[in-house]
Formats: sequence, structure tokens, C-alpha cells
Amino acid sequence: MQPKWLEWAQKLEAIAQNGLTYSENPFDLQRFQQVQQIAAEILSTYSNTEESYILDLFARNVGYATPKVDVRGVVFQGDTILLVKERSDGCWTLPGGWADIGDSPSEVSVRETYEESGYLTRAVKVLAIYDRNKQGHPPFLHYVYKLFFLCELIGGSASPSIETEEVGFFAEDNIPELSLGRVTPEQITRFFQHHRDPNLPTDFD
Repeated sequence: MQPKWLEWAQKLEAIAQNGLTYSENPFDLQRFQQVQQIAAEILSTYSNTEESYILDLFARNVGYATPKVDVRGVVFQGDTILLVKERSDGCWTLPGGWADIGDSPSEVSVRETYEESGYLTRAVKVLAIYDRNKQGHPPFLHYVYKLFFLCELIGGSASPSIETEEVGFFAEDNIPELSLGRVTPEQITRFFQHHRDPNLPTDFD
């Protein structure tokens, strides 16, 4: 579970963003700006991040506050799973990234898998829709939903990208160090369970 300070800050920021979006009374706007300031102070204090940086991120968010969406492809070859090594932290993850405007979730999973690994795939099933805060990931500024698609391998070959430096397929008992902000060991284990039993329903929350 995420620390309470992060939960409080995320909720305060959502209240502030919604208030700044829909309020017209100047006194209410000032109060919501104060709420946003408090959220930034909490995040800055507990994450050792500059308050100005956090406020700048807040300022970019407009409209009704909603979670960000992270989409990842789960690709099996036999009894091995496709992982890519991130250049940013030197750890491994399922290929994927933020959803883009104009692409459906399944299109994002296929595109990100190709861009980060070089493999062509076809999305065939939603394996899981997770609330990041409930999945044991390290604390993160944004509130995130994570979508995992089972993708069928149809072609291509291993090819690193500007974001990934290695590509490989790994057995369940030989998983390398994972990029925990992106995927957890428990999630990898669960997806192997889905692989062994395709009749398992989609996981959620």
C-alpha cells in the first residue's frame, strides 16, 4: 500500500484541480490554490523534490482530475515472458508506457511493445486493470491506472530502442531485477498463472 502522505496529497491535488476548473468565485479560487500549495508542500517534504517542480507539474494539469493510464504488453514465447531493460534505471520491465491521445488501449500495448522490443504482436485479452497505489509499487506523484494486455507474438526480432538497452525472454524462475515502478514480481507471477490457465478472468483493482 502507498504511504498515507501520498494518498492525502493526491486527493488534495485532485480537489484543488477540480475546484480551480469549475469555480468562478475569486475567493474560492484562492482557497483551492491554497489547497494545491499544501499538497505540493506534503509531496516536497516527503519525497525530497523541489516544491517549485511539483507546482509546475500541477499547473500543467487542466480540466477534471483523472488518473494517468499506463499500458503494457504481456508477451509469451513458450514458457518465457518478454522483458525489456530500461536505460533509465538499468532494470527490466514489460514493454509499455503512457497511453497517448488518439490510440486505443490495445493499440498502445502493441505499439509500445514494438517500439521498445522490436517484436510485432496482436492484443488478444486484457489480463489486468490495476490501481497502481494498491499494487506495491514505489510511491509516485501521479495517480495511475495500469492496463496489461496479453499480446500474441506474430513477428519481428529483438531490437532495443532509445528507452531500452536489452530485450529478452525469461523463464518464471529466472526473472531479472525488475523496474518496480513499472512492474512487480507479484504481477509477473500472476501473468504466468494466466499463461498456464487462459480461462482465468481479467484481474482488477
